[in-house]
Amino acid sequence: MTTSLSSLQKTTDATHAPARPLVLVADDHADTRLLFRTVLEVRGFSVIEAADGEETVRTAENLRPDLILMDCGLPRLSGVDATRRIRASAHIGQVPIIFISGHAGTTFVALAREAGCDEYLVKPFDLDQLEDLLEKYRGAQRSDLSPLDVRGMFTR
Repeated sequence: MTTSLSSLQKTTDATHAPARPLVLVADDHADTRLLFRTVLEVRGFSVIEAADGEETVRTAENLRPDLILMDCGLPRLSGVDATRRIRASAHIGQVPIIFISGHAGTTFVALAREAGCDEYLVKPFDLDQLEDLLEKYRGAQRSDLSPLDVRGMFTR
């Protein structure tokens, strides 16, 4: 019996489950990474973690996530500097980056935006805000999205 490559391909495609979007959670606190992992996995995402800025850049380059949740206060390399390095990469420069920070000042938001973040959430935030952003970026490419709009960012 001979099976053609095209019929085998159709069979494989028909039975293969679609890949879950991969999110890189970059935060220096293990409990925060666990919280994000739990929220994301329940919503159908695969999660990888990084505990410092250098590890974030290295992990992003190696595993090419679909989305990055970036804490601003990472050790070894700040979230702002890690974002700049990611944006400079030909391979991963277009990945959407959502900053998660306790800094609500407009100066820091402007700095994060200049570095290349797509969204900015101020801690503590409502999980509905995160969920809206997850849906916005599920399967989207950064070039397909509108630029960051900081107006109304701090209203809830």
